[in-house]
Amino acid sequence: MGTIDTHEALRELLGEPKPTTRRKIIDRIDEHARTLIAHSPFVLLATSAPDGSCDVSPRGDPAGAVLVLDDRTLVLADRPGNKLIDSFRNIIDNPHAGLLFLVPGMNETLRVNGRAKLVADAPYFDELVVRGKRPKLAVVVEVEELYMHCAKAFLRSSLWQPETWPERAALPTMGTILRDQMSLPTSAEELDARLTEGALNSQY
Repeated sequence: MGTIDTHEALRELLGEPKPTTRRKIIDRIDEHARTLIAHSPFVLLATSAPDGSCDVSPRGDPAGAVLVLDDRTLVLADRPGNKLIDSFRNIIDNPHAGLLFLVPGMNETLRVNGRAKLVADAPYFDELVVRGKRPKLAVVVEVEELYMHCAKAFLRSSLWQPETWPERAALPTMGTILRDQMSLPTSAEELDARLTEGALNSQY
C-alpha cells in the first residue's frame, strides 16, 4: 500500500495548483457570492471537534434565507432537528467552519471557510423567520476565505441529471433502515408513516 503521509509526498504526486487557482481565493463576500447565496436553498456546514473528529450537517431553507450582513459576515438560522447538536458543540469548542453552497442545476459550488459563533438572539432574527417561526439559534460565520469550486465533481456524478437517478423504489426506506439498524419491533411501514408525518409537520 502506497500510503501518503507527508505534504512533500502529496505535492510530488499531485503537483502544485496553477497561480490562477490560488488567485481565485478571496477574503470577502463579493457581489457574485451574494447572488449565489441568495439563490442557494441548500448548504453543507462542516465543523470539527478539538480532537479532530469531524461533522458535516445539511442545512436547507427557501433560497435567500441565509443572510449576508456585510462583506465578511453571513448568518444561518437553526431549524428543528434531531437535537444531537454535533455542529453546535463543535463550534463552541472549535470555531473553524466550512460551508458549501449548492444552487440547483448549477455544477459549480461556492466554498466558504471562516470562524463561526452561535447567537441566541439579535435584531436580524426577524429576517430569519420562515412560515411564522422564529429560530432559537443562528450560526454567524465571519468569512476568512471564499472561492468557487469547479464543475468537475458534478459533471462526473451527473448529479442534476434525473435520467441517472436510481429508482426510489429500489432503495430502502428510512423506516426500513432504522428498523434494521436499531433492531426495532415496529414495522418499516409504520416507521415510514411516522417519519413522513414528522418531516412534514415539524420543519419549522
